[in-house]
Amino acid sequence: MNTFKVVVPSRYGSSRLPGKPLLQIAGKSMIQRVYENAVTAGAAEVVAATDDERIVAEIERFGGNAMLTSTAHRSGTDRIAEVATRQNWSPDTVVVNLQGDEPGIGATLIQQVALALHEHPEAGIATMATPIGSAADLFNPNVVKVICNNKNMALYFSRAPIPWNRDLFDSNLLVNQEIGTAHQYLRHLGLYAYRVGALQQISTTPPSSIELLESLEQLRAMSMGIGIHVTTIAEAPGHGVDTMDDLKRVENSLSKFQ
Repeated sequence: MNTFKVVVPSRYGSSRLPGKPLLQIAGKSMIQRVYENAVTAGAAEVVAATDDERIVAEIERFGGNAMLTSTAHRSGTDRIAEVATRQNWSPDTVVVNLQGDEPGIGATLIQQVALALHEHPEAGIATMATPIGSAADLFNPNVVKVICNNKNMALYFSRAPIPWNRDLFDSNLLVNQEIGTAHQYLRHLGLYAYRVGALQQISTTPPSSIELLESLEQLRAMSMGIGIHVTTIAEAPGHGVDTMDDLKRVENSLSKFQ
């Protein structure tokens, strides 16, 4: 396995679940569980990047490596770029962005997205997708869709149903109707691996117009001509933790394997 780094961006503030990185999941803080998944994946270096001393203290408590980063960052991407710069990582270094509220993303997926970038030198970013099976998901703007070329490079990401099936879809389509089998619709999963050079270019470039319209940061990279490789997996990992119900669901899932 080629070497890679993992950065875990983690914010204390959350409108729905304040302090969620420090909440307990089956006896361990959420940030510890995410961090340990990165270590288990075999990353050459794992850094938790945060804007809060309380999270730094928790990471240091369990022996992890934490970096206090700027409170001015607009996104986790910017936070990771700061880490890469301060760590003096070379432009061709592969770094995985593992969000601090995603304890359901295990070692296998982390390895897989990093390996995809090593295997596709034409890409500056690698990410993942999973098939969409229902019209409800296809027409849900909170489910981000992606279309790819025949080399699995992203052509576009959107909150709209893409590509549009002109013969099947119309304004009267009900969400419980079939979406057809002529095309495999794909849901984008927010797990990324970056080359540091591409990451730093993105973080120093203003948002593009299509990024602002769709509110999808990956469209900035596409506007810049940075290739994004997409690996399709059969099933999506568990949803990230945004609410107490999410936290309970993850804890229940973990208890089945203990």
